[in-house]
Amino acid sequence: MNMLSIRTTLRTAALCGALVALASGCNKKADNTLNFTSAINSYYSAHPACLWSDPIKFPVQADTSNNSKTSNYDALVDQGLLVRSTAEKKVLIIASKQVNNYDLSDKGRAAWTADTTQPGYGNFCYGHRKVSSIDSSTPTTSDPGATTQVTYHYNIPDAPAWATAAETQNAYPQLQTELAAPQNAQATLTNTSNGWQVSSAKSTNSSSNDGKIVE
Repeated sequence: MNMLSIRTTLRTAALCGALVALASGCNKKADNTLNFTSAINSYYSAHPACLWSDPIKFPVQADTSNNSKTSNYDALVDQGLLVRSTAEKKVLIIASKQVNNYDLSDKGRAAWTADTTQPGYGNFCYGHRKVSSIDSSTPTTSDPGATTQVTYHYNIPDAPAWATAAETQNAYPQLQTELAAPQNAQATLTNTSNGWQVSSAKSTNSSSNDGKIVE
């Protein structure tokens, strides 16, 4: 075989390989890492990671003697997201107690994610989780209705400065965990007419207090 024939054969093989790879990559129903990653990232793009497990409403009031509450809000005051004022609240006819009032600042309103189902409620969200690796998946097929359990790692790139600040992470430990390194998670994926979609997703480091994914 002369050199021209060899080069022609190699080009043909390379082209065929590229076409096979392209066909596989464009098939959204194929059970492969690329499609699983795309499905999970699409889910997270619509479900940001937020500070509190449930939306809250400002302004709020906290007893100055309740350090567990005031320290959390004070950390957000330090980051310019909240403004704080002090007041006296009558408890009995002749008694009163010191309280702190917290409300959104202009910076806080800009960073606030409103809850569309509860007027006035919302959350501080710090980014979208993104798959860094697919670790394993249960056996499945490319048939519509097929499901698979996927184990993967994710990170949260480009978190805002208020979320990476030491004061905020000390007040909200789960936030520090979420942003420290790739985290382990699991998701159930279902094959639909539009390709693989997330049925449910769960971080193995989830906390009932913070680090919430907004549904």
